[in-house]
Amino acid sequence: MAFGLKKRGPSTFARAADGSMTLIEHIRELRNRLFRASLAVVGGLVAGFWLADPVFLLLKRPYCRLPGTTDALGNCQDLLALAPTTGFVLKLKLALWLGLIIGGPVWLYQLWAFIAPGLHRHERKWAYVFVAIAAPLFAAGAALAYLVVDKGLGFLMDSGVGGLSNQFEVSAYIAFITNMILLFGVAFEFPLILLMLNFTGVASARRLLSWWRVVIFISFAFAAIATPDPGPFGMTLLALSLSLLYFVAVGVAFLNDKRRGRGREVYAGIADDEVSPLDLSTEPVPTGARIEASAPIGAPEPIVAPKPIERRYDDMT
Repeated sequence: MAFGLKKRGPSTFARAADGSMTLIEHIRELRNRLFRASLAVVGGLVAGFWLADPVFLLLKRPYCRLPGTTDALGNCQDLLALAPTTGFVLKLKLALWLGLIIGGPVWLYQLWAFIAPGLHRHERKWAYVFVAIAAPLFAAGAALAYLVVDKGLGFLMDSGVGGLSNQFEVSAYIAFITNMILLFGVAFEFPLILLMLNFTGVASARRLLSWWRVVIFISFAFAAIATPDPGPFGMTLLALSLSLLYFVAVGVAFLNDKRRGRGREVYAGIADDEVSPLDLSTEPVPTGARIEASAPIGAPEPIVAPKPIERRYDDMT
């Protein structure tokens, strides 16, 4: 075959003797898993294109709960589209979000299958636990944002200039709603960072509790800067939720420290003059290769004559 390919050695694409993968195999595996994840997202995009209309009506409900957005018969007013392509582009955006959610189990599995072989068994166990907690926390934050977003819109409308119509532009409204949902969902993952610091032994529960003033201040500052709603309702609710989740995470950290015997619990029941037990796990050390001696053991070392000292003519006295 004359394709100009160079001859490769047997170790380029083959697995190493210890079963590890070569660099080329890692790149090939990453390519295959990205391809499968992309197929899952595209399949979810196709399904999301048909579900975009019901989801749009669901996102429109906070707008319909605002005062002045319904007619005499109780029908909600339509949102305003400023360009002919606005509706189609908005439907594609919603379909893409739905595609990421529908194809989430597949592309998350592909990501995990690529990372998991490099983790230890206990690291995999804690990864399962944190992922199982992260999904409900994100869903709780998204649900909270959906329930309170109409309060933020009502505050903006009441605080603005009077005499304006309550009809919103559809792209700006959907962007506002989705940003609020995404922000609340991501912010609710904050306790996982604290639990990771505690479970990995970086910070104890007492140390985490000593940060409560700083955490509360940062929670309110983050909520004031990141919340799309400039009103006090959404900002205060997000900050209070983060503060509450912080104290819940600290409580879980205290339980974890007590279970592992950190702090004073490790010395419970031990006298002052008694040595505390150490939890040491030994690992067998393999025998090294034998080194052959070049000379018999106990033989005198050869005498090496000292090197003569070179002296300069001006050293002579």
